[in-house]
Amino acid sequence: MSSMPDASATPEKASHPKDRPWVMRTYAGHSTAEASNALYRTNLAKGQTGLSVAFDLPTQTGYDPDSPLSRGEVGKVGVPVPHLGEMRKLFDQIPLTEMNTSMTINATAMWLLAMYQVAAEEQNPDLSPSEVAHKLAGTTQNDIIKEYLSRGTYVFPPEHSLRLIGDMIAYTVHEIPKWNPINICSYHLQEAGATPVQEIAYAMCTAIAVLDQVKNSGQVSDDDFEKVVGRISFFVNAGVRFVEEMCKMRAFVELWDEITRERYGVQDEKMRRFRYGVQVNSLGLTEAQPENNVQRIVLEMLAVTLSKKARARAVQLPAWNEALGLPRPWDQQWSLRLQQVLAFESDLLEYEDIFDGSPVVEAKVRELVEGAKAEIDRVQAMGGAIAAVDSGYMKQELVSSHARRRAAIEAGEEIIVGVNKFDTTEQSPLTADLDGAIMVADPEAEKAALASVEAWKAQRDQAEVDAALARLAEDAKTGTNLMAATLAAARAGATTGEWAGVLREVFGEFRAPTGVAGAVGVAEAGAELTAVREAVQRTGDEIGGRLRLLVGKPGLDGHSNGAEQVAVRARDAGFEVIYQGIRLTPEQIVAAAVAEDVHCVGLSILSGSHMELVPAVLDGLKAAGMGDVPVIVGGIIPESDGKALLELGVAAVYTPKDFGLTEIMGGIVEVIRKANGLA
Repeated sequence: MSSMPDASATPEKASHPKDRPWVMRTYAGHSTAEASNALYRTNLAKGQTGLSVAFDLPTQTGYDPDSPLSRGEVGKVGVPVPHLGEMRKLFDQIPLTEMNTSMTINATAMWLLAMYQVAAEEQNPDLSPSEVAHKLAGTTQNDIIKEYLSRGTYVFPPEHSLRLIGDMIAYTVHEIPKWNPINICSYHLQEAGATPVQEIAYAMCTAIAVLDQVKNSGQVSDDDFEKVVGRISFFVNAGVRFVEEMCKMRAFVELWDEITRERYGVQDEKMRRFRYGVQVNSLGLTEAQPENNVQRIVLEMLAVTLSKKARARAVQLPAWNEALGLPRPWDQQWSLRLQQVLAFESDLLEYEDIFDGSPVVEAKVRELVEGAKAEIDRVQAMGGAIAAVDSGYMKQELVSSHARRRAAIEAGEEIIVGVNKFDTTEQSPLTADLDGAIMVADPEAEKAALASVEAWKAQRDQAEVDAALARLAEDAKTGTNLMAATLAAARAGATTGEWAGVLREVFGEFRAPTGVAGAVGVAEAGAELTAVREAVQRTGDEIGGRLRLLVGKPGLDGHSNGAEQVAVRARDAGFEVIYQGIRLTPEQIVAAAVAEDVHCVGLSILSGSHMELVPAVLDGLKAAGMGDVPVIVGGIIPESDGKALLELGVAAVYTPKDFGLTEIMGGIVEVIRKANGLA
């Protein structure tokens, strides 16, 4: 039997030259700079055409590894970069002036860009700093508004964060002209519950706030403002409803062209072009029957590649097993190969836009554009994106939208294959060894990072660091662009925590609205929720008061969607809910449990730090005389870790396969009854 390809698959001559494929990335970074560097170089050798760096939560939120808030979080969801020495290791043997590097960093974006530039300067000692900067190409995500709404790695109040963004944009347009200084990021809005209309509208409102900030700062001339608009890029989500998602991208293109032309007077069509990268939907991947995630990823990739006029500039795909834990290099390779097959084996890139003239597509795009315009007008009437963050409006709308979708899944109105329908399954060889199906973060990463910071501080010129940080503080108190002082601090050897600490002192910190209080949950209670409500009422009567549930997010994990939905459904079920938002220490959670005299503590952790943070809460409750209060845990928790948590005394563990929130509420009631000796 011949192993040669079928002759029918031989391509005919294309009607025009084949388009260049998009930049292919995998989102990567873990444990240590050395380990991440090895992974980057391996992926580049496999044909990856750009780097996409994931930083750990301490780096993202401006803490060094030796901060108490960093406990259990170092190297978990990305690579720790607490100082310039680690940035050097991260890009060792990778020529930065030849790379296109995307860095998923927001609150500390200015600092990470400065260290990246200084590392590139050190690689090119024969060039001046300005000459090096002009050669750099890439993107910093740097969209802080969506952090207040969905992802939670904000640090400073909105107006100060917007100033940092404006300063970075003004600096890059002059000094790093090939750099995209901000990625307006609607990706996490979809994961937080945004409909396509909300995703478009809130992203555009963010872009308007950023461009207005730059224009009003006076740091960029009218002639250069078109360049600013031309360097704004977007980072979007693509869900599995790929026709709607493709139409969403065409709507984005149309609306951005209109806003930049009419609101900002941009005449150059190239500068008005909607330029975006995409990560397809990670939180839509399922723990149950995870092999189904492969076809989900393919459909989501098609949504952002099929339409030439709305095709992504860069694509990064998650791995099939991300709902189980940290993907291995082989899993990331599989995702890269999905892109390469589409780009190089199919004929997609040989044709003009295949959807032009489609009445179905045109009608859907028109519907999305008109809906988004109405929502943009609503937000602008409130005073814009910053005002809508402060008031809690956008957050509340997202929490409500997410609650409606969760209710539809539970009711079977929205089908998730393998989860709420077609859930019988054969044994999968991919998950026969669950612990082997994911990569475990290096348990020594935190020790290595602590040692690195200690050694770094011992060899630097402390007086030079102190002077650089003093300059940063002074500039922060004025209208001076902070990029120069930040570069000076990086060159002097300051740390991530020191840079952010200075600005915390000047700007203060911020806690965003949770959106839970005003969110609309289940409109009508069905039989299941009614039964749980009765159980909550009956148990409260037997104990002697309304049942109180504390929902806590320990550590630096800011992905609060699950915690918010648990809080909303618990409230609908009749619990009194105490939810104080993200980034709490175990000690703060214990203090709240004592102060509120709660009947159950629920912890939500998606960053992989559950084995460090949960025991700290359990120990704290015992020390406070509340060791009999049951603790439940939810998150992306491998099966072996779940068993270990139960052995430590956790009453129940919930993972993404446990999608029934009302069922979880019933489980919480049973846990409380058991803890109180009730039948």
